[in-house]
Amino acid sequence: MSGVSSAAYFGRRAAQKERVRILYRRALKDTLNWAVHRHIFYRDASDLREKFNANQDVEDVDRIDKLIAHGEAEYDKWRHPDPYIVPWAPGGSKFCRNPTPPDGIEIVYNYGQEDNP
Repeated sequence: MSGVSSAAYFGRRAAQKERVRILYRRALKDTLNWAVHRHIFYRDASDLREKFNANQDVEDVDRIDKLIAHGEAEYDKWRHPDPYIVPWAPGGSKFCRNPTPPDGIEIVYNYGQEDNP
């Protein structure tokens, strides 16, 4: 292997590892959306981990790309239609519930300490 091809190989492997890590985290978070109870989530998370560990020792970069593409397609196919969103996060029920007041409205924060003539 020459210096250029080995650098390209290691760069491609690093990108693949990053894609696998992102796919696993997204799938694990989505598994929590499907599980009603925590004990169901633990079983589903264990099954998901077994699926990822089954192909852990694959070394062929082209086969790894195919496996990642297949995993991403499966994730998109089984993605939850109504995922849980933390209430105060963007898209949550409490996000921007109390917007900033419009211009011209003065808010006094020193209650009881105002200068009353």
